[in-house]
Amino acid sequence: MAETLFEELKRYVGFDEGDAQALVALHALAKPHFPRIARVFYDRILEHEGARQALAGGESQVGHLRGTLEAWMGQLLHGPWDEDYYDLRCRIGRMHVRISLPQHYMFGAMNILRQELNAVIDAAWLDQPEMLRATRVALGKILDLELAIMLHTYREDLLAQQARSERLSTFGQLVGSIGHELRNPLGVIETSLYILRGRSAAVDERTSKHLDRIGEQVGIANRIVSDLLDMIRDRPLQRQEVWLDEVWQEALKAVHRPESVTVSAEGLPSLPPVQGDAGQLRQVFVNLLENAVQALEESGGTVSLSATTPQPGVAELVLEDSGPGVSDAIRRRLFEPLMTTKARGIGLGLPLVRRILERHGGSIVYAPRPGAGARFVLRLPLMPAEDAHASVPSAG
Repeated sequence: MAETLFEELKRYVGFDEGDAQALVALHALAKPHFPRIARVFYDRILEHEGARQALAGGESQVGHLRGTLEAWMGQLLHGPWDEDYYDLRCRIGRMHVRISLPQHYMFGAMNILRQELNAVIDAAWLDQPEMLRATRVALGKILDLELAIMLHTYREDLLAQQARSERLSTFGQLVGSIGHELRNPLGVIETSLYILRGRSAAVDERTSKHLDRIGEQVGIANRIVSDLLDMIRDRPLQRQEVWLDEVWQEALKAVHRPESVTVSAEGLPSLPPVQGDAGQLRQVFVNLLENAVQALEESGGTVSLSATTPQPGVAELVLEDSGPGVSDAIRRRLFEPLMTTKARGIGLGLPLVRRILERHGGSIVYAPRPGAGARFVLRLPLMPAEDAHASVPSAG
C-alpha cells in the first residue's frame, strides 16, 4: 500500500513511538497551562494589525478562538497522530487560507507556542536532562509537522489559483471575441424593434405584447454581454464621494422582491462616505440582493444588511439572508466566473462583485451563518476623516 503524505512527513522528521510517549507525558503537565498560553497567543496576535485583521469574526471572537486553541493544543500533545489528525489539520490550514492569513504570521504564531511549551518542559524536567531533551525534540518534530501540513494547504491554494488564472485567461479571450460579435446582431434586433414599434398602430395587441417581450429579452442579453465584458476589462472608476446608504436605496429600487421577502438595513446612514464609483458600487448591492431574493423566492424569508466601522477608516457591511445558504462543495469556487447553481443566470454576479470591490481597495468573503442562510462580509476603505468632514451633507 502506498505511503500517505502524512506518513511520509512523519518519516522525514523521524517522528516515532518514543516521540509520541514524550508528548503524552508533556500533555499531562502542560494542560493546566493551556488557558494562559492561549491568552498569550492571542494577545500577541492582537498587537499586529495584519494578523488581527485576518481573525475570523474580529476581536469579539477571541474568547471563542482561545477555547479552540486549547482543544488544538490538546490534540497536538495527545494525538493520536493518524490520518484523521492529518485531515483535521488540513481543514484548519484551509481555513487559514480562506481568511487570507499571511504565512509569516502563521510561522510567528507557531513560534509563540514553541516558546511557551518549551518553558513548561524546562520547568518540569530541568533536573532530568535526558527527559528534557527528548521532550523538546518531540515537541519540535510535531510542530514542524504542523507547519508542513499548513504549508501544504497553502501550496494547494497556490496551485488552485494558478489553475483559476489559466481558466480566466482562456475565458477572457473567448469573452472578448464573442461579446463584441454578439453586439452586432443585438444592435440589429434593437433597430428593427424600434421600427416595428413605430408602426404599433398597425399591429394588434397580441403582436405588441410580443414586441415588448422581444425588447425585454434583448435587454437581458445586452446585460449579460456587458457583465461578461466587465469581467475582462478595467473599466475606469468614476471616483467621487459616495454615501453607501444612498447607493443601497438605489439598489433596493432596482431589485424586484416578492411580498414574502422582507429587507432591512441598519447602520448605513451613520457611515462616513467612501471614495468610489457610485454606479459600480450600486451594482455590488444589486447583484448581492438579487442572489438573496432568488434564494428566498419559494419559501420567503428575510434579508438584512448591517454596517459598522470595526476599525478607523474601514466600513464593514454584513449581508445575510435566511435562505438555504451555500453548500460546502461550492464555497471554494463561489467567486469564480460561470460558477452557478441557479436555474437562471450564468454565474457572473459574485465574480463581478469581488472585482468591483477589489478595484475600490475592498474585499468580500463568504462567512457561513450558524444553522442556515448565507452571509457575505464586505469591507471598503472610508474617506480620510478630514475629507469626509468637509463632505457631510448639510441639514438645511
